[in-house]
Amino acid sequence: MSQGTIKQILLITDGCSNVGENPAAIAALAKEQGMTVNVIGVVENDRIGNQGIAEIEAIASAGGGFSRIVYTQELSKTVQMVTRQAMTQTIYGVVNRELSSIFGEEKDIHDLPPDKRGEVIEVVDDLGETLKLNICVLVDTSASMRHKLPMVKESLVDLSLSMQARIGDNAFALLAFPGKRKDTEKLIGWTPKINELTTIFNKLSPGGVTPTGPALRDAMAMFSLERSKRRWLRDDAYNEESSG
Repeated sequence: MSQGTIKQILLITDGCSNVGENPAAIAALAKEQGMTVNVIGVVENDRIGNQGIAEIEAIASAGGGFSRIVYTQELSKTVQMVTRQAMTQTIYGVVNRELSSIFGEEKDIHDLPPDKRGEVIEVVDDLGETLKLNICVLVDTSASMRHKLPMVKESLVDLSLSMQARIGDNAFALLAFPGKRKDTEKLIGWTPKINELTTIFNKLSPGGVTPTGPALRDAMAMFSLERSKRRWLRDDAYNEESSG
């Protein structure tokens, strides 16, 4: 959570990867680099098989995040819930590490006296509303997702709207996989709102293989782009001040 930023990758899929690297291994790498990987498995009238469920749970576990299997009509509520839960979990993790550092042994909030615990929980709630939140959304657009994409679009717009109530800044990026010529296709770069989805999703042509591992690696790379963009803007502002 460097520089007060919570970093999440939100993977929305309905099946198993079938090409490229092991997605759980890439999720573990993302976790090491300070990102949380959450996975939502989407079903419609059909079901996700045991292999798909196992992969979804493995990716989220390796990435330090949450996994949920939901029907399309429950998707919007679930996306918002998982995002909030992952934010809180990330903050609690940082607080617990600080407590362990102070006391010199493994501690968490529940080890504190009730009055102190209440104070810390208030701080956690406040941080959840004030820290910057960056979410790279990774959407499976393989053939079986064709009829589910309209609900995915609505859920992401709802997520953007619900996050606007936060005091902290929000930034979203959106990747679809598989891409036409690469593993992923960048649909939206970093932006505070993702309402642009209305037109972009209508142009998607679902189909192809499911390179979940390589797609997760591309999602990780988006956070490096976001840092580079902020550094460029900061340097540009400095140059303007220097020349003024």
